[in-house]
Amino acid sequence: MDFSNDTFIIWGSTLLIGLVVIGVVAFLLHQITKTAKKINEGASQIWTQGKLVANNTIQIPIFLTTTNRVASKILKAAGKVAHSTKLIKEHAEGCPGCPACML
Repeated sequence: MDFSNDTFIIWGSTLLIGLVVIGVVAFLLHQITKTAKKINEGASQIWTQGKLVANNTIQIPIFLTTTNRVASKILKAAGKVAHSTKLIKEHAEGCPGCPACML
């Protein structure tokens, strides 16, 4: 077999080009892996926050019932205060001795 210098140059060039291609492919695969990990971390955070929001919204009916009950009591008390205030005002307008008669 007679191998000329050209054969070794072509063989070496092909081998070098192959190594460069393999290096580029390895780099690109590494970049894809890094990006996929970032996407996975972002999706995990979204999933966690979504579960927290869902947990909070499940409790709304419980708190709403309590809030409505307390607000109803406050409204009744405010009505009584308003009525008492009206009575005091009416008394004060018609009583010549106020505030002495109250004490």
